[in-house]
Formats: sequence, structure tokens, C-alpha cells
Amino acid sequence: MSAPRTVAVPAGRYGPWFALIWLFFLGDPLLAAWARRDEAAGIGGLVVTVLFAALYMLIWWQARRERWMADRTPPPARALGLFVGLVVLCAADVALLGEVGTACVVYVAISAVLLFRLVVAAALVVLAVVGSLGLGALEDWGSQAGLAFAVLAGSVAIFGVRALISRNAQLLLAQAENAELAVENERTRFARDLHDILGHSLTVITVKAELARRLLESGDDADRARALAEVGDLERLGRDALADVRRAVEGYREITLPGEIARARTALAAADVEASLPGTVDDVPTDLRDLFAWTVREGVTNVVRHAAARRCTVTVDARAVEVRDDGRGWDEGGSDGGHGLAGLRERAAAVGATVVVRSLDPGLSLRVGREAS
Repeated sequence: MSAPRTVAVPAGRYGPWFALIWLFFLGDPLLAAWARRDEAAGIGGLVVTVLFAALYMLIWWQARRERWMADRTPPPARALGLFVGLVVLCAADVALLGEVGTACVVYVAISAVLLFRLVVAAALVVLAVVGSLGLGALEDWGSQAGLAFAVLAGSVAIFGVRALISRNAQLLLAQAENAELAVENERTRFARDLHDILGHSLTVITVKAELARRLLESGDDADRARALAEVGDLERLGRDALADVRRAVEGYREITLPGEIARARTALAAADVEASLPGTVDDVPTDLRDLFAWTVREGVTNVVRHAAARRCTVTVDARAVEVRDDGRGWDEGGSDGGHGLAGLRERAAAVGATVVVRSLDPGLSLRVGREAS
């Protein structure tokens, strides 16, 4: 079983100073001890109170450094040792200084919240409240309701702080997991698109290179001429594949024909449209690849958004690309001739191609290419 994940919660810079400020409640025991400094009990009270404050601050400092309140607690033996040390010093303060030493009880209860899990800490806080009330009656110190309320209020406040820090830790963990998932999804998408872009091209390059080698080895003039044609294809395919990879690495800012076919497969599947897509686009001339990519994007987007089609077919050859569907057709909103189609006509005109949109029975055909029909 794998260990539960944790996340680094930024440590509060002012946490220990916050704890230090609230030590002013130990001023009464210190003043009482100082007033009796000519007695052993007074000297002992001074030393014990200072040691108690130092141990309490040590607990806060370790809680901040090790982030105990971020849904974690120290090891049980360590927590018990620190807590018992505080209890012993608190008991010594009460024994040496009397009622004024009970101010330490509040800090003991707060430390219990820092050191132990919720159930144990709650039990210790209740015990501190009951002990405060009982000690006042036993020693005839009068009502200790104020002390009991201070113990309860301080403990509840730290419970709230601990719950808030724990929720923040969970939120940071969720954000970290979401970021990791986003990176992983992007990595998977990039790998899939890169495979779609390069997989077939490299296969065709390999086959053509082997064919060119065999033709050159034959020594026949006709075969040599054919080999030169194959080498020309190799050069074109290599350049196109390199351009596609560069665009993919740049973060999909540029459109590529293999990439658009890969995205069309995903989009049509998500829309529950049966897709028939080309397995290769190697015959498409370099100057038409961007135009054909935009055509696939525009046509497939139209099918997914408007056509209500059950099947979509994309065909690509060296002269034209066609996206056809069996949906509602032109008149019913299969294509509205908007900005997407206008932009496609401008791109086509720039490379001497034409755009033809035809209504089918049923469906729509978008064909772009040179000598499109």
C-alpha cells in the first residue's frame, strides 16, 4: 500500500510570534514569584515559569517547522514527552505559587490540541476544564469558571486554526494533483499527436528509401530515373514531417494536417459520429497542407456542432480534400457560410484553390482543392 500523499504547506512566518504574544498571561505568575524572590518558593516559581514558557514556545516552533497542524501530528512518544513535560512544570508552578500558577493550565490545553489527534486532544481539554473547576473547590480558591472558560475558549480557537490549516493543505494537495493531471494529459495528447504526425510518414520514408536503394543497385537507367523520383519524394516527406514536428513542439500554435486528422478522430468519436478518415496524407503537396488542415478543422467542426450526422467521411489526395456527412445539410444549418467558410475561401484563393459546398441527400459536402468539383 502506498503512503498517503502530502503537500508542503507554506509555514506561517508569524506563527511563533503569535504564540509569544499570548505568553503575557504568564506575567501574573512571574510577578507573584518576583514578589517572593526572597523565598525558595519564589525563586523556584521564577525558574519553573520561565522553563514552562520555553517548552511551550518549543512546541509552537516545532509545530510550525514540521507543520503539525496540516493534518498531521508528531510521533506519539514525542508528543507524550512534550505534553508530560508541560504538565509537570504546570503542576510545579501551582505547587510553588498557588492559585496564580493555574494560568499555565490554558497553555497545557492548547498544547494538547497541537500535539494530539482530535479525539485525544478533546478529551484532554475536557479533563483540563474539569480539573480547573475541581482544583478551585479543593483548595478553596473560589470559583474557577473564568479559568475553565479561558481553557475552553483557547482550545476551541486552536481547533479552528488547525482545521483551517488542514483545509488549506487539502486544497493545495488537490491543486497539485490537478496540475499533475493536466501535465499528464498534455503529455499524453502530445505523444498521441506526435505519433499520428510522424508514425506513417517515417514508415513511408523508410519504404521509399529501401526502394530507392534497390533501384539504384539494379543499374538500369529506367530504374535510376525512378529512384531519383523516389528520392525527391523522400526529400519532400522529410521536410513536411519536420515542419509538422516543429509546429507541434511549439505548443500547437500552428495547424498541421496530420494533427487535424488526429483531432478530428477524437472530436467525432466524442460526438458519437462514425468516422472514416485517411490513413496517410503523404501525397499532399507542401503548399496545400495548411489549407487542407484548415478545411478538415472547419468541416469537422461543422459536423460536430451543426450537422446532427451519424457518419462523416474525410478524403484526401494530392489535389483536394473533402469532408462529407449525412446530416441536415446546408439549408437546415449544416453550414451557415459564416466567418469560418469565408476565411477558408480566402486561404484557398491565396494558393490557387477553390472551395465548393454542395448539399447531398442527405448531408453536406465541403471540398477544397485545385480543380475542386
